[in-house]
Amino acid sequence: MDRTVLIIDDDKELCNLLRKCLENEGITAQLAYTGADGLKQGLDGNYHLIVLDVMLPEMNGFDVLSELRKTNPVPVLMLTAKDNELDKVSGLRLGADDYLTKPFSINEFVARTHSLIRRYTTLNNHHHSTERSLHFKGLNIDANNRTVEVGGIPVELTGKEFDLLYFLASHKGQVFTKKQIYRQVWNDDYAFDDNNVMAYMSKLRKKIEADADKPIYIQTVWGVGYRFSQEV
Repeated sequence: MDRTVLIIDDDKELCNLLRKCLENEGITAQLAYTGADGLKQGLDGNYHLIVLDVMLPEMNGFDVLSELRKTNPVPVLMLTAKDNELDKVSGLRLGADDYLTKPFSINEFVARTHSLIRRYTTLNNHHHSTERSLHFKGLNIDANNRTVEVGGIPVELTGKEFDLLYFLASHKGQVFTKKQIYRQVWNDDYAFDDNNVMAYMSKLRKKIEADADKPIYIQTVWGVGYRFSQEV
């Protein structure tokens, strides 16, 4: 299978290093050195993953991500220049799938790249070939087309938001811890980082709930985790 990654970073030396490492893994890498150029390539191309730096000329990484997420569910791996909790949370809330803090090890970068591409490919193939649609009071989830309607109105979800919603909705009434959700939806080892799950949960609720502070679909089970309401 041909796999293509877009790397958006103004550090040309780093870009070339990452491209060489990915090509050694059989992954094609394309490069963009500005936010504006990266956004154009991201919207025009067909990628399995976009690696996106936060600090970019012309457009910062958050603005690029925000524009991408309006139409494109491709996984995004954010690169942050320092261990800044606010940058991480901001990226996750905007729809990033994962993040790495510079400086990072090449082995970790390659491992996360493989993980994100594998999840994206596997979930897409699985959704399109086997899964069915789910219908609740005011909420329709079409797993084949990966679309969601609330009150008959289409709601735009990122790929990860859809995966999170479908996982919970397909296990109606069952309570899951953040650790279980992370392992099932992210298909990765849990790194004791609740912010990832919580950030996606917050954004998803704002999109599908009439009142995100009083959700009727995705309920918080205090001290345990989350569940999709049995009553709907």
